[in-house]
Parts: sequence; structure tokens; C-alpha cells
Amino acid sequence: MPNNEILKELKYLINIGINEFVDDKPQKYYTPLEEKSDLPNQTEYTKLENIENLDDLKTAVINFQDCKLKFSAKNTVFSDGNPKSNIMLIGEAPGADEDEMGKPFVGKAGQLLNKMLAAINLNRENVYITNIVPWRPPGNRQPTNDEILMCVPFVQRHIELINPKVLVLLGGTATKALLLSDAGIMRLQGKWHQYSSYGLASPIATRPVFHPAFLLRSPGYKKNAWEDLKEIKLKLGN
Repeated sequence: MPNNEILKELKYLINIGINEFVDDKPQKYYTPLEEKSDLPNQTEYTKLENIENLDDLKTAVINFQDCKLKFSAKNTVFSDGNPKSNIMLIGEAPGADEDEMGKPFVGKAGQLLNKMLAAINLNRENVYITNIVPWRPPGNRQPTNDEILMCVPFVQRHIELINPKVLVLLGGTATKALLLSDAGIMRLQGKWHQYSSYGLASPIATRPVFHPAFLLRSPGYKKNAWEDLKEIKLKLGN
């Protein structure tokens, strides 16, 4: 196109209000902000693959700085019981009693859990217990999704190191976090599921059950819990 024609075209475009043109490449009118996340750096998790024993895993959890719950809690509640057990129980988070003593399930819910275990000839000496979150949320509130996501990689490695025959998930929080299901505990309870991860040679038989704290509030569901306990005993016996 001749220059005079180009100039004429440009004047026309300016007269009708056009004063910018789209280039083949996008123009940067704003300086992009650096992406920020409350979640820890991925390198924190890749190191977990190299942890080969519970002492090192506990040290990694204690030294973890990215979960704010740690700074409002009195203790890191790592675990209790026998690490050589065939059965591993995972709850939600420590409460006030657990935070004070540094052990999981030592309050009223823990007392009920002890009775539930005793009903199928188990006790603290032959089971292994931990939580999804190792620090007490303020006011005993439920952990947030971000808090759970931060802690789940530690729990996954925890399961791999224990490698139990049976995994028992106490309540909806532990169940959703490890089975990656949107379904509630009411639907998932009463059935066997499979838990898998890259560090396990084979899937683990997994049973979601009602949390003892829920059973204290809703004793009408203890019958369901008893059916779960009988199935767990049968699975361990086999």
C-alpha cells in the first residue's frame, strides 16, 4: 500500500477513536506479581522420600515451619503405640488434652477409643495411632483444607514406614484426606477401601469408622461402629 494511502488510513482510524493496535505479541502493561502460596515449597516434600525411619520423620515434622498451627500449639503430637503393629489408626487433630500431654487420643474420645479397641482384644501396646494434623487447631476447630494439605505428605510417609496390614481412618477428615473422596463418612463408613501410595508395595485394606468424639455426641451410631470393629478384627485375624 502506498504511503499516502497508509497515512490516510491512519488518520481515519484516529478520527474514529482508535489509538492502540494489537501486536503479534501481547504487550505487558502490568508488572506481574510473584505467585505466593501458604503451602510449603515442594522441596520440603521431596526430602520425605529419603526418610527411612520414624525418628527422622518425627524430626522433620517438628522442624516444619510452614503450618501456622505449630506456633499456637504447646506440643507436636506425633504418635502413640507400637510401630510394629499390623493396624494403624489415624484421627483428625489433637485436642486440648492431647496438646498438653503430647500424645494422641488421651482425652474423653481417647478413653472411648481404648474401650473400642479392647472390645476386639486390642490396646495401646499392639496398635499404632497418629493424626492427619500433628498440632492442635485453636479452640479445637476443624483443620482447614490448607492445613490438611500441608500435613498429608508427612502422613503418607508415616503410613509407608509403618506399612500396616489394616488402616483405620477415624472420622471424616482423615477419610477424605487419605481416600481423596468427596463423599462423607456416612457413605464411606461400613465398607472396605484401598489406600495406595508410591512408597507402598501393595495397597492397604482401609476402614473408615466414626470418630470416637462423634460417638460421644451421637451414641446411636455405636452399633455401626461395633460392626466396623468386628470387620477389622476379622481382617486382622485373616
